[in-house]
Amino acid sequence: MARSGVTYEDVQRAIDELLAQGESPSVQKVRERLGTGSFTTISDHLREWRQRRAQNRDVPPPRGMPAALQEMAEGLWRQAQESANEALAHYREEADRRAEEAREGATEARRLAEDAEQREAALAQHLAGTEARLGSLSAELARREAELEARDKQETRLATRLAELESLLARHREESERLADEHRQALEAAEASHRERLAREEQRHESAESRLMALLDQARQERQALEKAAAGREAQLEKRLERLEGQLQEAHGRLAEEEKRHRETDWARRQALAQADTREHERSLLQARVDEQKRHLEEQAGRVRRLEEQLHRCLWQVPGVRDQEEEDTCADDQAGKREASDETPPEATR
Repeated sequence: MARSGVTYEDVQRAIDELLAQGESPSVQKVRERLGTGSFTTISDHLREWRQRRAQNRDVPPPRGMPAALQEMAEGLWRQAQESANEALAHYREEADRRAEEAREGATEARRLAEDAEQREAALAQHLAGTEARLGSLSAELARREAELEARDKQETRLATRLAELESLLARHREESERLADEHRQALEAAEASHRERLAREEQRHESAESRLMALLDQARQERQALEKAAAGREAQLEKRLERLEGQLQEAHGRLAEEEKRHRETDWARRQALAQADTREHERSLLQARVDEQKRHLEEQAGRVRRLEEQLHRCLWQVPGVRDQEEEDTCADDQAGKREASDETPPEATR
């Protein structure tokens, strides 16, 4: 429907002026003649004018018109028809051009729609890929959470194992201390026995060179037996220390494997290293205790050598020969010494 601004009469007057000047009416020319109006309104009025002209084309001229005037009217009518035909041809060309433009616009619109559909499909595909990646990430997150839970359980087991090793090491340490006390008591008892025998030897004031040499040899043998026993105890301590070191190395190996598999758990690694350092410190303390036992054994051996020297001096200073009873007493003392040495636990130095 035409807008109220440019009326049909305005368009008709402009068309009459164009026809009077011998020009074919068109929307552009009518608008240029009027100087205003929209193309749609002018096109609607121009279409209505053409429809009315087509309806009045076959209307006969009024009767009673003079022949000259009728001939002039017919000439004007023919001229008007030719002009109208030209205008119609121009309008058709214009309409065809606009129809072509409309088709091109429709083609462009279809292309844009196809592009939009393609973009929509691409976006849908991208969304599907994103959802798939999100599902994969969710599965990966669940897997990592399961691994973390398993790693926590493994750390708990390792902590339990380390606690057991600590308890075992504490028991070994207590046993080593107990054995060291027993060894010290045995050495003190042996030393007291030596002192008692030396006191009896001094009180009796009897000696014989062969008996003295036998006693000296026996004392030397006892010293060698003590040294051998001490060496055996030291070897046993070293073996036990090696076993403890093997256990510590095994714990270190397990901790190293855990560090290799789970490098992301820095806290567990630091905890394991701290515990390993604790084990190393305990091992060093145990080694220091073993060294202390060695030093103590060396001191005991030194005291035994000094006692042998004192015994040797005392025996060389005592004149005479012992009787059979004193020999039996000395033999009993030596047998008691050997029994005391044999009763000394082999792990007394631990």
